[in-house]
Amino acid sequence: MDDPRPAHDASPAPGTALYVHLPFCVAKCHYCDFFSIALEGPDDPQVDRLVDAVLAEARRRAPADRLLAPRTVYLGGGTPSFLSADQLRRLLDGLHAQTGFRDSAVEVTAECNPESLDRDQARCLLDLGVDRLSIGFQSLREGVLTSFGRVHRVEDSFAAYEAARAAGATNVSVDLIFATPGQRPDEWEADLGRVLDLGPEHLSAYNLAFEEATPFKRWLDEGKLQPLPEEVELELFERTRELLAARGYAGYEVSNFALPDRHCAHNVNYWRNGQYLGLGPSAVSKVGWRRAGNVRAVQAYGRRAASPGGAEDWSETLEPAARLGETWWLGLRLAEGVDPEAARRRAGAAPDAGERALERARDLESGGLLIFADGRYRLTGRGLAVADAVAREFLDLARTGGGPAEALG
Repeated sequence: MDDPRPAHDASPAPGTALYVHLPFCVAKCHYCDFFSIALEGPDDPQVDRLVDAVLAEARRRAPADRLLAPRTVYLGGGTPSFLSADQLRRLLDGLHAQTGFRDSAVEVTAECNPESLDRDQARCLLDLGVDRLSIGFQSLREGVLTSFGRVHRVEDSFAAYEAARAAGATNVSVDLIFATPGQRPDEWEADLGRVLDLGPEHLSAYNLAFEEATPFKRWLDEGKLQPLPEEVELELFERTRELLAARGYAGYEVSNFALPDRHCAHNVNYWRNGQYLGLGPSAVSKVGWRRAGNVRAVQAYGRRAASPGGAEDWSETLEPAARLGETWWLGLRLAEGVDPEAARRRAGAAPDAGERALERARDLESGGLLIFADGRYRLTGRGLAVADAVAREFLDLARTGGGPAEALG
């Protein structure tokens, strides 16, 4: 959604996507660099206080007349399904009172982990307005789950999926991670096939990344983990796309696949560099041309969420060239690609900045990484395999054009 309003205008426009960060988990995964903290259960007082703080921030930031009317809502974390039914009810009823999301949203997603999703919990989420459940299987190998620091077993993933269906869920997504140390292509194909046999409407398949400040990255640096050879990672990536396409799943983004009309509308808005309002600790918002992130601490967030100054820990307003670079960086991850002139207008960039981006795109096209057709640049098969490297070309352009571009993690 385009929004040319000046950066100092902090009022989100009607239809702005709404993200709510709920940072609690039973355990912190060894590969995860998102802000989250481990608690024994939802009866910990921090959980109720966090719900209070999120609703206080919503009251402060959403218009009093409920004009926010978000088109999409996403409950992320952390593990939103970690909350009790009463906490979820208080949270979602309160969010509806402030935003009217139940009357406006075309999609409301909640992330769920297998250990905290049974039929009653799934039914509770659906009754409260959630219509899309995203379940983190991550792996179908017990040893890999242990190495990840996951607390569920493989059988729990399948039980959670069946519980979601039994509760009436008609839009279910499954998350998987591939290219784990020692993984063989035949193992991955067998595991992917088992998940596809369930018939989820959506599947996310992520190449394992060794993020900074995670145990996995430390173990990698210490030589305790060995990454797969690049050629094996590439084989797994390509085979993933082939297997999913054969089952009718379109790869609408580099790591995301969906049956017809079942893509994640909320995340597509991110990749189109649209507007979004983030509530909760560490949540990021992009309103107008200003982007800001909340403090990454539960107690500090709780103290500041309702205050006039809010819970922001940082903010930035990118220059037009940087906005344009980000629009290309994000948009090229989508199968629909990037319309150069539409991207320039959305970023509010001058024609000369648009021409610099076009020059970069033409260079990548001549190298066989992009293709231009029907007025849009898209990644080629070769480009898909090195999508992050292609994206960096435009982030570099953004930085040279003015301003950092790392905030949308």
